Amino acid sequence: MDIYGLVGEKLSHSFSPDYFNNKFRVLGINAEYRLFEIKSVAEFPELIANHPEIKGLNITIPYKKSLRKFMDFIDKPVKLTGSINTIKITRNNNGTLLSGYNTDIIGFEETLKPLIKNKTITHALILGTGGSSNSVAYVLHKLGILFSYISRKPNSTQQHNYNWLNEQTIKDNLLIVNTTPVGMYPNNNKAPSIPYEYITNKHILYDLIYNPVETLFLKKGKEQGATCINGSKMLKIQAEASWKIWRT
Repeated sequence: MDIYGLVGEKLSHSFSPDYFNNKFRVLGINAEYRLFEIKSVAEFPELIANHPEIKGLNITIPYKKSLRKFMDFIDKPVKLTGSINTIKITRNNNGTLLSGYNTDIIGFEETLKPLIKNKTITHALILGTGGSSNSVAYVLHKLGILFSYISRKPNSTQQHNYNWLNEQTIKDNLLIVNTTPVGMYPNNNKAPSIPYEYITNKHILYDLIYNPVETLFLKKGKEQGATCINGSKMLKIQAEASWKIWRT
């Protein structure tokens, strides 16, 4: 039986096992999707060595950047973003080949485009600087939208602290994307520290989190009249893109 799975740190909230295992049942495929929690990147080589039946993996927080170093091949978007979320594993007499891809880009772009189709979005804020933030930045750059990173601990000229945000910056940036885990289950009562009082009905708030369905970030945005979307549809699109890579 072929094995596929998700690698991350805390995975009990993940939708992926139900999604893929149901897919396997419907298609009559003898495969199983599992959760692989690891405490550090040092455990990854052992995971691959001990599970020769694994054909493909998805990667989530906090390893989208750090697992790149183990790849034998990476596609162009990974080279540009430094972030992987899909690994295809090929084994033969010559050994094991790990190929890294980024399907987050596909999921984010396909869900964002309909939202901005009839809006004039020129500037955006990306909350967080983890692996997913690079995928978001890649898409925004492709679409010609200027962006700024917001971080609790800025470490470059491209990044700003949350206290940089004021009425004018919120007014100028009509798209705000949360790529942090703040507000994710079970911490539903938390939200990124931005001045929500300046959000308007011209804004789009996009939260990559999908559990809960409506984070406090989105709830606060909705109260101000903003267009709000969570990461559920993006997740399904990137999952299908991963499946296509694994089966090719």
